[in-house]
Amino acid sequence: MKLVYISAIFGTARALAGMCPSYTDYSAAPHGPYSSGAQKIPSMRPPLVCRTFNNPTIESAIRSVSSSIKDPDWRQLFSNIFPNTLDTTVAWHNATAPFTFLVTGDITAQWIRDSTNQVLPYLPYASTDSALSTLVLGLINMQAEELDAYPFGNAFQPPPRSGLKPAQNGIGVNLNVFPPFDNRAVFEAKFEIDSFASFFQVASSYWRATGDARFIYGEAWESAVTKILDIIGQLQQPTYNGRVLNKPVVGYTRLTHEAKETQFGSGLGNPVKYTGMVRSLFRPSDDATILPFLVPANAFLCVELEHLSDMLKTLRMFPEIRDKAKKLASQIRSGINKHGVAMHATHGQVFAFEVDGYGSVLLTDDANGPSLLSMPYLGFVNASHPVYQNTRNMVLSLDDNPWYFDGSYIRGVGSPHTSYLKVWPMAVAMRGMTSDNSDEVKECLDLILASTSGLGLIHESVNVNDGRDYTRSWFAWGNTFVSQFVVDAITRFPGII
Repeated sequence: MKLVYISAIFGTARALAGMCPSYTDYSAAPHGPYSSGAQKIPSMRPPLVCRTFNNPTIESAIRSVSSSIKDPDWRQLFSNIFPNTLDTTVAWHNATAPFTFLVTGDITAQWIRDSTNQVLPYLPYASTDSALSTLVLGLINMQAEELDAYPFGNAFQPPPRSGLKPAQNGIGVNLNVFPPFDNRAVFEAKFEIDSFASFFQVASSYWRATGDARFIYGEAWESAVTKILDIIGQLQQPTYNGRVLNKPVVGYTRLTHEAKETQFGSGLGNPVKYTGMVRSLFRPSDDATILPFLVPANAFLCVELEHLSDMLKTLRMFPEIRDKAKKLASQIRSGINKHGVAMHATHGQVFAFEVDGYGSVLLTDDANGPSLLSMPYLGFVNASHPVYQNTRNMVLSLDDNPWYFDGSYIRGVGSPHTSYLKVWPMAVAMRGMTSDNSDEVKECLDLILASTSGLGLIHESVNVNDGRDYTRSWFAWGNTFVSQFVVDAITRFPGII
């Protein structure tokens, strides 16, 4: 399905069908002018009239950041990727209500996790720009409405009042999902606990950046948060209650030839014992978990529950929600520290990727965030934490992480989602974001710059030996996250590019 660009002008959307190409097509071919550096990075922003959200503050930020970048290739790439969410993914925005529906890129649906990450780099500018703050506030309201209606969804269809047609999910067939969902409202019902954390994250991050807590008074926010906290408590419980099965909370099976697209145990996941952590049926990659306690997702959820509790304490709002969030966060943190750390034969104590409370441990990492590599970025531990440092060495080891790849074109962490020998540039950026070593940060920047396959955008994944073999030329989260890394890098290491 092709996305028709919609340009938000003073809150009124007008369709530009027939004038603007699909960005799926536009992003798959280079456009001039090109940068003067060795990489000859093309200009990949759509024409001004085809951009879905024009914002002078962000245009000023692009010029300001670009003036601090000496490398002409990086100047051009940053100019392409930093505004990509605004340029291409604001499918619907009602500035009066407000509500905002952001597509993830070449898939016309709104992921909770992706949409949160797509706007985070703009929050530093939202406090002084009412149009930008209203856009993010609208996203919070939209996510609240979606999760209040169906808390187990990871991706959602545009609301009927937007006038946008629901997208067809080609793999959302032959499903047996509990609780059942309406595919006119829910694009995908793969339950991932990082969706909960992302919902909390965008709200508390927006509040810290702007001081605006109006979302709390929206029709759905309190109800959605209350439902989510109840579900978190239920999913902490063990699979068995003595000799009987505890009441199922959520399940997902699909008739498929790929194990990562369905779940064990008739959709309930492999059995777990109580640890304090929360079960997740799927990873941030939208691939099935093997052991249901996904440690990095639990770390993310722990941090964002703490942020939720702190926000409500400061606002003196909803004391029951505040206290429950704090208690759940404490239980999850304790569970990770007790059950989510394992002994590696080479690296010593490391954070496990997945566990079950019975002693089963999966030692690996995935390119998607939240990941083990991202734990300092999430705020769960400091980068200098000895267990994290051991974990980092494991994750970035060709010998010890089965999903770390090294080739002639790029090296870094990949994912079962894109199969073998494909590295995600986003994971290379996360490596740089969590390093204090300027040489390592520069190496990550160089790897990313050379990974665009001549298209001047950040792909989902790239073959380690062949830049022509990539997935997704239009991946908004990857674009905005790498731009976030660039800003971080030039702030910490002026003149690095």
